[in-house]
Amino acid sequence: MLKDHIQAVFAPLWKSGRVSPARIIIFGFLLFILVGTALLMLPFSTREWGGASFFDALFTATSATCVTGLVVHDTATYWSAFGQLVVLLLIQVGGMGVVTMAVAISIFSGKRIGLKQRWVMQESISAPQVGGIVRQTRFIVKTAFMLESLGAVLLAIRFCPRLGLLQGLWYAVFHAVSAFCNAGFDLMGREEPYSSLTGYVGDPMVNVTIMLLIVVGGIGFLTWQDVSTHRLHFREYRLQSKLILVTTAALLLFGFGFFLLYEFALPQWAGMTLGERLLASLFQSVTPRTAGFNTVDMAQLSEPGKLLTILLMLTGGSPGSTAGGFKTTTFAVLALSAMAVFRRQHSAQCFGRRVQEGVLQSACAIFWLYMLLFLAGGILICCIDQVPVMDTLFEAASAIGTVGLSLGGTARFSPASRMILIFLMYFGRVGGLTMIYAFTAGRASASQFPQEPVTVG
Repeated sequence: MLKDHIQAVFAPLWKSGRVSPARIIIFGFLLFILVGTALLMLPFSTREWGGASFFDALFTATSATCVTGLVVHDTATYWSAFGQLVVLLLIQVGGMGVVTMAVAISIFSGKRIGLKQRWVMQESISAPQVGGIVRQTRFIVKTAFMLESLGAVLLAIRFCPRLGLLQGLWYAVFHAVSAFCNAGFDLMGREEPYSSLTGYVGDPMVNVTIMLLIVVGGIGFLTWQDVSTHRLHFREYRLQSKLILVTTAALLLFGFGFFLLYEFALPQWAGMTLGERLLASLFQSVTPRTAGFNTVDMAQLSEPGKLLTILLMLTGGSPGSTAGGFKTTTFAVLALSAMAVFRRQHSAQCFGRRVQEGVLQSACAIFWLYMLLFLAGGILICCIDQVPVMDTLFEAASAIGTVGLSLGGTARFSPASRMILIFLMYFGRVGGLTMIYAFTAGRASASQFPQEPVTVG
């Protein structure tokens, strides 16, 4: 049934020669969100018969499809088994990409993949070329399901003895998919609503499994292929893969050092053991990379801790991955450009390669667009609901970075503020350049104005 729905949604878009790949991606996510909204409004989708209201269903469907994790109702206690299954399917399709899943279904059904579908798929996963896109899609889908299955098996070792066989397996599958897709939805509310993984702060099995799924899901499909093809021969990787791996490692190490040496040395965390602090420091460094799980109460973080988490959430994961944010490559290109200016070099360069000027322009555009929307969203919510600005900026960063971490404000926000978060989640998932290209599809002007120097700095 899911296969028929996805094919029915995309059939008219594939056949239209006038719809750009960017618009297909945008409309695909939008239509899938609306389908999810309708399913969550069914009477049997909630534990109390009657279904969710339109706005609650829309918010949850958007959060799941955009793999964010912000919720207005606790997933375990509010949604029925059917509702939780709908959420899980939305996470899976949204995390892999609506276009990726549509093309994958066509491939495994034995249907011919046309040039238009290959073109759209290239845009969806940020592939450098159309050639080999079908082979890449097979690799992506098979690898994703293999990793999710492995994660589910490891989590089942911990959950089944505690919850029983059937419920333990369901929890293992749900959290493995949610972690790999960087969604952050959890079912731990049966013990305490909105508790996420705080009950497992000192559990190495759960922490390490969830963290590995988050990192692998967030580094990008093309990076997997590079690693799979070239193994440990780092020099043979593409420049993009090198930037992703180095930047990801640097951000994780920096976050880990900050949380361990400063944040979890503060008095409010005095009850934690050294082992719990080590795991919590690493987990809180990993999870802002758009995953949304937490093993400590985020509301107890210090102001510097909240600010660093906001910055990590905005940076997010990598291109062509299950993660959001303005991406690690954008951060890396901007950093390299600044270093080039400091060194009086004409262009950003690293690993024996120069970064194209057009890439720097795109990075600047994406960065400023994300920052403007993040600040505008946070300030508007602050004005509407009269909530402290740090709290609203935290929720806005979590939404546009498709993270899902929360200080507890989302469930209390007004409908207007929730609509702002819905827009930010949607924008953060489809991507800044995709939104820009979808609405500026005209040809660029070939003429150029004369240059004139401008002093900056």
